[in-house]
Amino acid sequence: METYSFLRELADSWMLLFLFLFFAGVVFWVFRPGSTRTYDNPAGIPFRHEDKPASDGDAASREA
Repeated sequence: METYSFLRELADSWMLLFLFLFFAGVVFWVFRPGSTRTYDNPAGIPFRHEDKPASDGDAASREA
């Protein structure tokens, strides 16, 4: 079997299976029970400063 055919067969079958399992694992990791608290802070980033831009003091206080 030549290299191209072998790699093509590998990519068509096993890599597809691997990437699907990886995707399913990431989805499970994000939606697992108890992860809500972890993602509450990043989920609110777009809505933090709706009325005015963030000041330099806001960023410094969050980093500390």
